[in-house]
Amino acid sequence: MALTQKGAARRSSRTEELERPEYGWIWKPLLVLLVVYLVVCLGLGIWWSQPPGSFDVEQAVSEQRGTDSGSPAARGAVTTAGLMTLIETLIDKPGGYLRNDIAPPGVWLDNMPAWELGVLTQARRLSSSLPAMEQSSAPVLEGVHERLMGDSDEWLYPGTEARLKQALETLDGYLESLGEGGEAAFGDQGQGLAAWLEAITGSLDDLGLRLSASIGSRDELRDLDINAEALPARTPWYRVDNVFFEARGQAWALMHLLKAVRRDQADMLASAGVTERWELLVAELERSQRRLWSPLVLNGSGFGIFANHSLVLANHVVRARDLAREVSEGLAEVTPAPEPPASEPPVVEVERSEDAVEAVATDGSESDVPAPHGEEAADAATDAGEVAISESSSEGVAEGEAVEEQAAASGESEMSSPSGDEMAEEPSAEGPSAEEGSDDGASSAAAADEAEQPEN
Repeated sequence: MALTQKGAARRSSRTEELERPEYGWIWKPLLVLLVVYLVVCLGLGIWWSQPPGSFDVEQAVSEQRGTDSGSPAARGAVTTAGLMTLIETLIDKPGGYLRNDIAPPGVWLDNMPAWELGVLTQARRLSSSLPAMEQSSAPVLEGVHERLMGDSDEWLYPGTEARLKQALETLDGYLESLGEGGEAAFGDQGQGLAAWLEAITGSLDDLGLRLSASIGSRDELRDLDINAEALPARTPWYRVDNVFFEARGQAWALMHLLKAVRRDQADMLASAGVTERWELLVAELERSQRRLWSPLVLNGSGFGIFANHSLVLANHVVRARDLAREVSEGLAEVTPAPEPPASEPPVVEVERSEDAVEAVATDGSESDVPAPHGEEAADAATDAGEVAISESSSEGVAEGEAVEEQAAASGESEMSSPSGDEMAEEPSAEGPSAEEGSDDGASSAAAADEAEQPEN
């Protein structure tokens, strides 16, 4: 009986499990999937947060020009290729452009998006200075600047990646025009170079202030030549790493752009005597790219246990700012001043004809009656001059008096011919109209004076 009861109990329990199953086991595979997803996102986040290495600007020119790399290029090709490589790095680096991501793991990252903003800032600054460096009008360069100035975290179409690709295509077309036989080229006198360096100096000064604002003690800024009163509000602890990586991105981009510009403008730097300072500026920016061994951006103080990474980077940025200012001042002395904008009308100087001045001095009299101007006055003066010249070929005082009467008659006809709208506050055609620079009036007055000389 006992065995029969136990068997019946087992059969009933199995029946109940089949009819009313328990689903408590489902959470286990879901938990496993979640853990795997988080581990993958963590690994991708660490990989994507590694900043790209430096590149060779000479090799970048060969890669960007492609099949045309064997032919000579005009001045500015290295700078353009360097800018194109910066934009390509933002698009093609591991993870792509992360600043506008709205899904994990990109949305969880903040160091690499801040680094991307720093690179994009320097790319925008150079693109705004390229039209001034170009010796001819190149509207495509202004289009590049407009595309780069869009919102850096826009993800709706057209997103930031789409605008970066459009700017890259425009620069590719401009690089082709810099080839052999092309019409585009940078100016051979360093146009726009000093202005670009002045903008760089301002950006480095701003970075130094922002990095210094994250330092707790203001006494540590005395050795950095930073005015503590000019500092912005103290950076919150959770944004210290963002400012740090943005400064690293700007320094990385600026380091490559300076190398490219040095390759294009080597003769101008040598003539200005700033080549050595330029090399020191590049070296200072290279020191700011040394590897960060700590997994976190620390904000220690003094000789404590923890380092102060913001203070170290601020030291390099401030020294680079001073070198950029010195180079900018040296180039400003040898580069030409910028031309006035096209909207300002040119100044035209009106000079008085010497023949007209002599005719007025010989005649010695001015008429108070206003004389006509325009085509009617010129025609009348021409007719009077022709009559005076034809009469001056005769000899004797009688012919001279006839010429005077004819000139007087022509002057009266000129005074009475114009209407009220055509009258102006000008002298008569016999003397003062010649002061207005009319060549025909001046010739007629001179001919009349020559006819009067036998009488004197």
